[in-house]
Amino acid sequence: MSIIEAIVLGIVQGLTEFLPVSSSGHLLILQDWLGLEGNGLTFDVALHLGTLFALLLYFWNDLTRLITASSKPGKERRLLLLLGLATLPAGVLGYLLENAAESTFRSPLLVAINLSVFGALMLAAEAFAKRYSQPREILNISRKQALIMGFAQSLAIVPGVSRSGSTITAGLAAGLDRIAATRFSFLLGIPIIAGAAAKVLLSSEGLAAVRADKDIFAIGITTAFLSGLLAIKFMLSYLAKHDLSVFAYYRFVVAGIIILALVV
Repeated sequence: MSIIEAIVLGIVQGLTEFLPVSSSGHLLILQDWLGLEGNGLTFDVALHLGTLFALLLYFWNDLTRLITASSKPGKERRLLLLLGLATLPAGVLGYLLENAAESTFRSPLLVAINLSVFGALMLAAEAFAKRYSQPREILNISRKQALIMGFAQSLAIVPGVSRSGSTITAGLAAGLDRIAATRFSFLLGIPIIAGAAAKVLLSSEGLAAVRADKDIFAIGITTAFLSGLLAIKFMLSYLAKHDLSVFAYYRFVVAGIIILALVV
């Protein structure tokens, strides 16, 4: 892998991790089209480390406040506990489907199907959310809403689903306002991304891959971090005034391109 390819993949990861269009799906397709082989999933996970750093930096004040408030009853401690509860489904499913995630699920056709299906679900969730006259803010999220988003996050093990897309969509359908769903989605990503990164990158194979191409990995992680920061800020600003429809239509277009490329 060249430096330019690492930069491109890092930028794509950083942007698509937080835009609801599937980072894993975009990386899989891009690596396939570029003919990149070798580190595959390990490099993907390393790029997720860059977006993890972006989350930690952007939400540092929020995280500090939540952790500080964990010693006393209140909405902040409750939110921290709900984030932990909502993390469990993805952790369990990720463990059970680890082998499939590394092989069976890495299919361009499956990516195209999931892009389309979850694009349609986004539009449906936006329409369904209009029934809520007073959607909840993040500090008022219920246990049921948190678990719904947690189970939605677990689906993102399959490329093309999108972790942010599935969780934000689920949050809207469950009655959260758009910013609450987005912020909870991003905070929910921290433990699951950290866990996945630690599991893969601290394994003997992962450490060997990083040591063999440490400069390439460093460049990819850095570009994912920087582009991820921009994507987080953009999404929170954009969704304060707009809905998810543009991302749904983007998913349809990309799915069509993938299918066309597969049959031609």
